[in-house]
Amino acid sequence: MKRWLLLLLCTLPMLGQASGYTQTRYPIVLVHGLFGFDKLLGVDYFYGIPQALGRDGAKVYVAQVSATASSALRGEQLLAQVQQVLAVTGADKVNLIGHSHGGPTIRYVASVAPELVASATSVGGVNFGSEIADKVRMQVIPGSAGEALAASAASALSGVISLLSGGSNLPQDPLKALDALTSAGAARFNAAYPEGLPHQYCGEGPLQAENGVYYFSWSGRGNLTNILDPVDPALVLTGTFFSEANDGLVGVCSSHLGKVIGTHYRMNHLDEVNQSFGIHHLFETDPVSLYRQHANRLKEMGL
Repeated sequence: MKRWLLLLLCTLPMLGQASGYTQTRYPIVLVHGLFGFDKLLGVDYFYGIPQALGRDGAKVYVAQVSATASSALRGEQLLAQVQQVLAVTGADKVNLIGHSHGGPTIRYVASVAPELVASATSVGGVNFGSEIADKVRMQVIPGSAGEALAASAASALSGVISLLSGGSNLPQDPLKALDALTSAGAARFNAAYPEGLPHQYCGEGPLQAENGVYYFSWSGRGNLTNILDPVDPALVLTGTFFSEANDGLVGVCSSHLGKVIGTHYRMNHLDEVNQSFGIHHLFETDPVSLYRQHANRLKEMGL
């Protein structure tokens, strides 16, 4: 009996790999947000998510774009990497999933090269700007000494992140990133790349836009989600600056894009990518499960 039990326990992981639950037709490309990275000192930005998707059949690639830059520049960097993924895999298209500033980044690629994109999914995406960015921009006066100091500090931080994650050649421009994440900056970007957006704020956009790309989104509405997470207090503080429900850095309505899968999750901005180190609300869905479920959703849609 014990031998049969041991054999079953050893076989379960192989059954999981063979299940094909996350085996999408097209490769999945994950895209990080502001001050993000693909892997920093061995730690994934999307903590444990590529591995969880790959175990059940998905081909997963993690893009590395500038930690701080405009949405369009990050988008051009991503486009080049998408073309590399297609060349390596022989696939016709990719499924893009972007977190935070990764939302506008993937939207850029889906807009300028829709023939290469099967779906674009925004997770906690800054699709209509962030009230935090608005308030920071109001305090950092253009052309002032304070702006120069803030830009230098942010450039140093993004440079270190890029160096430690292997992307030291990527340009950094924190002021362009800040402007892109304001409400005004998002409005300008949306006017140029409107695909997938709802017609009214806090509404729902089309599942499939006129460019043929399928659009999805989800986000959290929590700040303090686990007292063991050292980052949560900071997100509690930033969350107080919002006039709507938020994840600590992005308002719930601002995250809407395409088919809104859900905004009820008790997750903050870092929980959405399973940080810090997988610590999340004890009574909420595991963030990794959302990515697995979404991969299965894409699979069932033939994507």
